[in-house]
Amino acid sequence: MTRALLIVDVQNDFTEGGALAVAGGDRVASGITTLLAGHAADYDLVVASRDWHDAHGDNGGHFAGDPDYVDTWPVHCVAGTTGADYDPLLDTTAITHHVVKGQGRPAYSMFEGATAEGETVAELLSAHGVLAVDVVGIATDHCVRATASDAIAHGVRVRILTDLVAGVGADSSAAALAELAHAGAELAPGRADGSDPDGSDPDGADPDGSNPDGSDLDGSDPDRSDPGGRETLDARHGAR
Repeated sequence: MTRALLIVDVQNDFTEGGALAVAGGDRVASGITTLLAGHAADYDLVVASRDWHDAHGDNGGHFAGDPDYVDTWPVHCVAGTTGADYDPLLDTTAITHHVVKGQGRPAYSMFEGATAEGETVAELLSAHGVLAVDVVGIATDHCVRATASDAIAHGVRVRILTDLVAGVGADSSAAALAELAHAGAELAPGRADGSDPDGSDPDGADPDGSNPDGSDLDGSDPDRSDPGGRETLDARHGAR
């Protein structure tokens, strides 16, 4: 079956130390790198998205001086800045298509963006006959949720690799995954440890898709401290 990997917004501003840091972002970046090191050949396409907001204006009401962290946000991922770059722990060598979104407007799903050549994700999937996608990245309860929902609407089989996502809030991330599962997505552990979601986990992962290391379904690790004491979005503003 023709399969694509969709990597959502693994950017400096969304990982530890960034303007909108999500706990576990660096872990997701390094985990995706491990996944691609062992399984890039499993994918016919590897598509990665980035927020790529305009430097001037509020990007259609997306930026606010007093953000509510639901519909409005502090300035982040401005085009051409370090914050908009991929996290350095993400090896981009295997990525076949780079998509940018949010240029002058809010955009959560990578399906709202396009490549430098103007191709949308929907067009890429259709052109390559993709029938199934794996979705990974940040944040579970926002851009991952929107991307996976649009992939389902596009008509492909969707699998969320739950070890390779990180969310803003534990409750909102769990709710997002439950919503996606109800809509038809499969929830499966990732392959950062070399295991295969299509088969058995060599480390004895539970076949029901639970994470054997005790991390939450939203991709956050309750035992993982914030490196260097840097604050994360969850710590500063509360889970939503």
